[in-house]
Amino acid sequence: MRNLISLLIAAFILSPWVSVQAQEEQPDGPVYIIQAGDSLWGIAQRFGISMDDLAEANGLTDPGQIAIGARLVIPGLQGVEGVLVTEEITFGENLDSLSFRYQIERDMLVKLNRFTSPDEAYAGSQVIVPQREGEAPIRSVGRATVKVNQSLMELAISRGLSPWSLLSASQRSGGWDLLPGESIHLEGAAINDETMGAFPESVQQVSIASLPLIQGQTLSLRVAAPEGTLLTGFLNEQTLNFFPDANGYVALQGVYALLEPGSYPLSIDGTLPDGTPVRFSQTVYVRDGDYPYDPPLAVDSVTTDIDNNENENVLWAEVVKPLTPEKYWDGMLQSPMPEYLSDCFPSWFGHRRSYNGSGYLFFHTGLDFCGQTGVDIYAPAPGRVAFVGELIVRGNATVIDHGWGVYTAYGHQSEIFVSAGDWVETGDLIGLVGETGRVTGPHLHFEVIVGGVQVDPLQWLGEEFP
Repeated sequence: MRNLISLLIAAFILSPWVSVQAQEEQPDGPVYIIQAGDSLWGIAQRFGISMDDLAEANGLTDPGQIAIGARLVIPGLQGVEGVLVTEEITFGENLDSLSFRYQIERDMLVKLNRFTSPDEAYAGSQVIVPQREGEAPIRSVGRATVKVNQSLMELAISRGLSPWSLLSASQRSGGWDLLPGESIHLEGAAINDETMGAFPESVQQVSIASLPLIQGQTLSLRVAAPEGTLLTGFLNEQTLNFFPDANGYVALQGVYALLEPGSYPLSIDGTLPDGTPVRFSQTVYVRDGDYPYDPPLAVDSVTTDIDNNENENVLWAEVVKPLTPEKYWDGMLQSPMPEYLSDCFPSWFGHRRSYNGSGYLFFHTGLDFCGQTGVDIYAPAPGRVAFVGELIVRGNATVIDHGWGVYTAYGHQSEIFVSAGDWVETGDLIGLVGETGRVTGPHLHFEVIVGGVQVDPLQWLGEEFP
């Protein structure tokens, strides 16, 4: 009994010391929780440290014995606490806004993610941020926006703050370089996940329907801004045209099917109703559309003549250039063919093409529907006929304007039943299938053109825009 009591007393006396010793031996730094598929080498690479340093910091003697769910301390990140998690960067953020959104110093954010350029924080990419134990990542996104001809003192008074607190929040030594439209992030401000950190505070949301962008697909960009806002923008060299709707402003733009995969700037410029400028640019990634190569085709050489093709493309571009401010369609486009042919496609959009022994210099600009000469062709949505004519490549062709820079086109027809200027409704008979122009047999060549760029019609037949 005496021995048992002695052991209990010793355990009682030593247990606090053992606990303190364990805490003191715990290395400093944030924690990463091992996920399925992780390796010690991969984790070390992700955080820019050596595998030996990572193993030593965690007392690992066998790098192959890490387990899913185990916690690894990441050395070399003193000053960062919590669990490291991955978040997606939305369009409308930059390094400064991400720093404030997740309450981490900009330099530490750069170090943690091994950024070498601001362009690496592109929309749709991943950013590593610290998360407090048991909590979601901190999101502090309160903003104060500098207005035209507004001093720092005036801005501070309007927000009930001191100029020094604004300077501290903006990480500036003086207010003389604060530009109109620039947003200052305010610590302790009300959290609103819908706001976009790098935009003026009255811009409540900016969203892109799908990231990354894909060759031949349609960019749908929405900006929730006050009525009376004027906006424009660019995707690489393509102009973005914004149109007002019930929830703000929408820009639709085709991504060229031959655009090289890679990173491109997407910018928004404009003016709010009170004169505050809107200026923002962020990199977005364009992914390969994985379009296959068709077998070489033999066609009439007149239809592959370079001059004939260039002249027709110039005409085509002029036809689809006007921007009708009204939106005529609602929901998905309907098939332009009878129901029994609506899912029969001898050739798809984007396929790389070779004609008469040429290199693969061409791509298929539309979707081909099966159909013998004389099969009906219907309007897929309301609109106004913008063009009717006989062309060398597209044969007997019709173009319909559906508003907002969206057009549909119909090639190789045997007969056309509409004229330029006519109004058509969904399901109206507009022509008949034929084999005029550059063809190897009768079919309907159906194009959807958005912002002057041909896009995959199947996307518009299966999705609602905007």
